[in-house]
Amino acid sequence: MRGEPSCPKCGGRVRAPGLFADSWQCGVHGMVHPVQPVVPPSVEALVVVTNRARVPVWMPWPLPVGWLFTGVACAGDDRNGGRATVVACSGPGPLGGPGELLLIAEELGVGLGARYAGIPGPDPGPGMRVDKPPHVKVLAAGRPTPLWHVEGTPDDRAVFAGEACGLWLWAVVWPEQTGLLMYDEMVLTDLRDAGAEVDLVPCGALSPRLLS
Repeated sequence: MRGEPSCPKCGGRVRAPGLFADSWQCGVHGMVHPVQPVVPPSVEALVVVTNRARVPVWMPWPLPVGWLFTGVACAGDDRNGGRATVVACSGPGPLGGPGELLLIAEELGVGLGARYAGIPGPDPGPGMRVDKPPHVKVLAAGRPTPLWHVEGTPDDRAVFAGEACGLWLWAVVWPEQTGLLMYDEMVLTDLRDAGAEVDLVPCGALSPRLLS
């Protein structure tokens, strides 16, 4: 488990602001919003991230049958707040076997969604064919939200992306066939607005996908 901040684009080490730079720096990507260390999933971890975040903290609510909350992470620092969030959920896939879902909300250019999607990034780019009809629609904070299948990703996952609340919304699903889950009119709640309902979130073991 990582115990220090990392680059949202590559997962590499970052340098804290100092004498020569007033922002976090990655040796490869320059100025970045650092991903804070991932901690075991708990209601307390969710509260820390929701209090810091300046972007939504998306979670399917209610969770699909048999699914659990399996981790959360945030890119940003105490000075600038969370500029990207990722929530992990795990459970049985529609066609059997285990499935995993990461939901990422982020500002333009942060690069966290593209990293988990397995593409160069920092944003969906030409892999998201918005000139064609969207592949799925979710209900995000009460609003119908179209998502497009992102092309050019690794074969082991399905990736969807779109815009919600003026920010990127990514859904990354393992294995690829578990992407069928996204066609079931999924309802996403911004946990910043969930209030006491956060206490009802069922927690499982930490998803290793958050550490990849």
